[in-house]
Amino acid sequence: MKRVLFSTLCIFSLFLSTSCGSYYKLERSDDWEAIYNAGITYYEKKEYNRALVLLERVIPVYKGSEKAEKAEFYYAYCKYHAKLYLEASFHFKSFYDAYNRSPFAEEALYMHGYSLYKDSPEYNLDQQSTKDAVNALQVFVNRYPNSEYAAEASEIIGNLQVKFERKAYEEAILYYKLTKGIYPRDHMRAAIQTFQGFPKLYPDSKYNEELHYLLVETAIKYADNSFDALKAERMEDALKFSMSFLEKYPTSRYTKEVNDFKSKAEETIKKTASNK
Repeated sequence: MKRVLFSTLCIFSLFLSTSCGSYYKLERSDDWEAIYNAGITYYEKKEYNRALVLLERVIPVYKGSEKAEKAEFYYAYCKYHAKLYLEASFHFKSFYDAYNRSPFAEEALYMHGYSLYKDSPEYNLDQQSTKDAVNALQVFVNRYPNSEYAAEASEIIGNLQVKFERKAYEEAILYYKLTKGIYPRDHMRAAIQTFQGFPKLYPDSKYNEELHYLLVETAIKYADNSFDALKAERMEDALKFSMSFLEKYPTSRYTKEVNDFKSKAEETIKKTASNK
């Protein structure tokens, strides 16, 4: 039994050393045909790191040829499998620009956007990759509306839009929290503008009711903290916001509070008018 196991290990070691030796020889070789064939073979065997090295060597040699087309497409995928998503996206787009009549062109354009999607961070971080992914995938859907990837691309676009929505919501909440700190009036003004802008960008958002309520609350506080000459005008705005809320959300969990704010705004406006 030990002899059999020893023999097996020896055969495996010999195979491994031969395989590795062959690869390292190709790294230093000028036999471009052998390098190309090995690069394709390694890719198809899912040995992406080795394929990447060999294809990178051979692509400039075969530039513009049919072999380069396949090598460059596989090279972009090697970058993708190495989780170098921004680099993969760049190479998929470069491939598409160079070979837009290739049978791989449609998939390459999709993978350009999909790679950007894979690089998209959590909602609370910078969303440039997310914006680029949405733009790239939308271009793909517009260009290939009947593609097998079109439905998935549209679904991803929808998922990425949720990130923008969540980030905008968190920014609005941050402004609201800042109204309780120093320089409250400046932050109240910024919060009011943010609350008003949010539903224009996301009219169907689940956050609209909450943010509209916070708009009413913040507008009342902003008016309360204003100089007497501006208080009535700002209470008028708060009254409009409260009436709009009650019209849109008649059965809201915030109805009682908004009615209280509305009454306060009406009382302040009436009192200010009587003092003139």
